[in-house]
Amino acid sequence: MLLRAAFARRGSALLVFVGLGLVMNDARSEANAPLDSTPSVRGITLPDALAFARAHEPQIRAALSRVAEDRAAAEIPRGQWLPTIGVTAQLFGGTANNTTASYITPPFMDIPRIGATRASSAGSASWKPYASTFAGAGLTQELFDFGRIAAQSAAADALVEVGKHDADAERLDVEFGVEEAFFAVQASKAVLVAAKDAFERSRVHRDLAQRGVAAGLRSPIELARAEADLQRFDTARIRAAGNVSISQNVLSAAIGSAEPALDAVGEPPTPAEMPALSRAIELASARDPRLLSTFARLKQQEQQTRAIGAELRPDLLVTSTLSGRAGGAPPSSGQGADYSGWLPSVPNWDVGVVLSWPIFDGTIDARRTASRTAERVRRDETEVARQELVASVHQTYITVQVTRDALPGLEGAVRAARANYAQADARFKSGLGTSVELADAEALRAGTEIDLAVGIFDLARARAAFGRAIAEGL
Repeated sequence: MLLRAAFARRGSALLVFVGLGLVMNDARSEANAPLDSTPSVRGITLPDALAFARAHEPQIRAALSRVAEDRAAAEIPRGQWLPTIGVTAQLFGGTANNTTASYITPPFMDIPRIGATRASSAGSASWKPYASTFAGAGLTQELFDFGRIAAQSAAADALVEVGKHDADAERLDVEFGVEEAFFAVQASKAVLVAAKDAFERSRVHRDLAQRGVAAGLRSPIELARAEADLQRFDTARIRAAGNVSISQNVLSAAIGSAEPALDAVGEPPTPAEMPALSRAIELASARDPRLLSTFARLKQQEQQTRAIGAELRPDLLVTSTLSGRAGGAPPSSGQGADYSGWLPSVPNWDVGVVLSWPIFDGTIDARRTASRTAERVRRDETEVARQELVASVHQTYITVQVTRDALPGLEGAVRAARANYAQADARFKSGLGTSVELADAEALRAGTEIDLAVGIFDLARARAAFGRAIAEGL
């Protein structure tokens, strides 16, 4: 996902501001900062973003299309209950030396039947060709399949269930990505506010140092340090504005919107209180689509094994043909065909019931053995998926607790840093403090405010990840 590349592990965009106090770059003045030229971006709430993603996100649409494809494929075995109707017209020439030899028709060679012609020995055989024509229509209808079609249909239906669970997993992944992107926009905007505030305070201090130096009350080194701090915070401010635009672009891409960027507005719905860990594992085991998909794949493989074995069951069908034929060769008795066999003028029809039973087929037996081996693989995969799910629930559960417990400390650090800054600011304005002392206080305040913004993002993301682990959205 684009979001994971931009904000996983706090994200490259946010890490720029964690080290705000250490940012040193080429000087940029506040006059050429492009912060006010950013085009307006349409805002979207989290519920609306999720609803839009469900309807338009390409991954979800592709997953639903695959389910529809599997449903259509599941109807193929049932088509065997429909009659097979075909017509044929044939015209060919060849010799007509009859014999009492018997033969079979292999699948790779067409041998036309020659009958009712004079029997010929090798010495009296003729190489003269005669015309032969045939035209007919035939119908074949399944009467009883001894459960073969039902077994094939069950295997195809089981594959549809696999596709449904896979589609649910895709949807949950997309929704988690949307939530993550939404929280990242909020975090980047909070970082921008902290960067702007730090820049504005630094500009006030630069102006104060400038007036102090002009009045001879401060050393020029105080102004030089204030100018350096101002340019440093200006660079961070510009980067923060750029990262807001990046995160807005990521949010738009996460929901599948054609707009270049979307802003996160409104407060997201308050998530439900987390259940106990044991209950969370029960919920995840009952509804996680990835785990359910592995169970469905095992069931589908079992059905596939049955369907392969059912190919060795008997097959009973009715066949009927209406045809016309004629052959130009001299018959052994009676009158020859009209038009020398060029017109299929002799009518025939037949209706028959055919029972076929492939008692043994080595290929089918080998396929069934291979399918049974695949069943053992699917069973092992279910255990792997179960362990991964339990580990994921444990990890996300603990992550939520850790980030939640750390949040009061981050808030306390912000309050302390602001109090420390107020004291340093007062000392600087009264002439008791230095620009170094004030710069340290400013860096501490900006850093703790950014840490708080990142901490809020971490908690929101961790709670969304826990919801994904227990399939809360299903």
